[in-house]
Amino acid sequence: MSQKHPRGLAIIFFTEFWERFGYYLMIAIFTLYMVAPLTDTFPGMGMNRKNAADIYGTFLALVYLTPFFGGFLADKFLGYRRSVYIGAAAMAVGYMGLAIPGNLPVFYTSLLIIVLGNGLFKPNMAALVGRLYERPEYLALKDSGFSLYYMSVNIGAFVCSFAAAWMRLRYGWGWAFATAGIGMAIGFVWFLTGNILISELKTIDKKSPPKAGEMSLMKIVVSLFVPAFVAAFLGWIIPGNLLGSDSTDAFIFFCLPVLYFYYNEWRKSDEQERRSMAALYAIYGVVIVFWAVFHQNGSALTYWTQYNTERSIGSTGEKILNVVAGVEEVSTVPRTRTEAGLHGEAGRTFVAGSYYFDNYGGTIPAGNIVSKPADLSNEEWAAVEKAKQSDYGVLKLWPTELQSSINPFFVVLLTPVVVGFFAWLRRRKKEPSTPAKIAYGMLLSSLAWVIMVFAALVSGNGADKASVWWLFGIYGVITIGELCLSPMGLSLVSKMAPKRITALMMGGWFLATSIGNKLSGVMSGMWDAFDNKAWYFATNAALTALAFVLLLILLPWLRRIYNETVETQKI
Repeated sequence: MSQKHPRGLAIIFFTEFWERFGYYLMIAIFTLYMVAPLTDTFPGMGMNRKNAADIYGTFLALVYLTPFFGGFLADKFLGYRRSVYIGAAAMAVGYMGLAIPGNLPVFYTSLLIIVLGNGLFKPNMAALVGRLYERPEYLALKDSGFSLYYMSVNIGAFVCSFAAAWMRLRYGWGWAFATAGIGMAIGFVWFLTGNILISELKTIDKKSPPKAGEMSLMKIVVSLFVPAFVAAFLGWIIPGNLLGSDSTDAFIFFCLPVLYFYYNEWRKSDEQERRSMAALYAIYGVVIVFWAVFHQNGSALTYWTQYNTERSIGSTGEKILNVVAGVEEVSTVPRTRTEAGLHGEAGRTFVAGSYYFDNYGGTIPAGNIVSKPADLSNEEWAAVEKAKQSDYGVLKLWPTELQSSINPFFVVLLTPVVVGFFAWLRRRKKEPSTPAKIAYGMLLSSLAWVIMVFAALVSGNGADKASVWWLFGIYGVITIGELCLSPMGLSLVSKMAPKRITALMMGGWFLATSIGNKLSGVMSGMWDAFDNKAWYFATNAALTALAFVLLLILLPWLRRIYNETVETQKI
């Protein structure tokens, strides 16, 4: 790390590395653990995929909602460093709690502890980076400092899935989750040690002075959070499910008072502020759609990887993977309809070797089938009976969770390319404005899901295993979309938000992200409802394309407001 940067950056860099290591390790195996059968060698939770996707989406939604409140607590009461200490300790405890198998109360309590810890940790690490570079001698290095910080996030996210696979395959789910807790504990100790040895970290942790027109924390709590939590409770206890599950009802009910609060703030503002806020609200709507499809990487795309992707490896690949992650083993059976000598409708159940293939690409060992399924012919049932007496050996597969490393790999690889490309356009005075970059990000996200439509079509909707290169295709394209949208959106909020409510408008960005994350779980919960997975992926492509078209229509309006507020860039 360059000597020109403040020494405290190294402390923050590796603290964030270990935090992201633990978080993304947990995300890599989260849905896999929930849907793993109770009868496995290492038992999972035995949930169906719809319930698992619901829990996954709710968890992600809360992870991105609590930083809004955690930032206010740090500003007004705790300070940044103390918030990081509490948040890191809580997350370490939560990950360790997930390591306790088969106990639902402990499982849900651990998730809650992780959510609360993340709320204190996430916003305040970024705040510390910003404070490090406020001194005049560091100000010119602020952008590169944040780039290094962002790199720590994705390096941690890249390496963690290898550790997750290694621990899961050798020692079970509990030890994999415990590894996340150990990683977070290392980050806590590193941050504590750095704060003892490096004095500049102590001097930058000051509570923010009140600004003119800024709402107090008490007003935020009374007018925003109390009504929201009361509404969430009502959504949870109402009889039946209005929107698919109790958690979805509670979350949507929670959001209604929050949305009204933001509307009320817009209504009470002056004309110039209303124009800026309206533009940001339009961007928030686009952000909801983006995260709703993007964060299906931990649910729907995980299911696709597990059941529909060709994961077999040769002897050389096995040797390499056993060193860094390990390999999965399943009974050797024909892996496609062609190999099995079976033809017909792609979605129909069939028998191949010692396995009975269900409608969604999953497999059930033939020995576990006691009575003849209704959709099997007598000939196929005879094949099952025969398969029970057969010895087929094993097939070596790369672990499912490794797919979660593809996105951070591309972030690390493509960030310099994207930054360099926009710098090249800037020198030629052709760089698009921030709203235009967000629009391009949505277009690329739509094209990414089109790639998966072709993946489903080429593979016969699971009749044949799809190549892993389809996953590299979608992640490569959608990562460029992410780099055009996510950091640009944060930049847009910082530029266009009225100064008196900057923190509140940044909270709106996290609220939009939270809603999108919840919807990603809702959408992934419909995975099994789509017999033809091409239609599922086409739905994601259509939603992002629609958001792109709407944003394109609004772009002239956004351009005028952006230029009025910022007056720095042109579309």
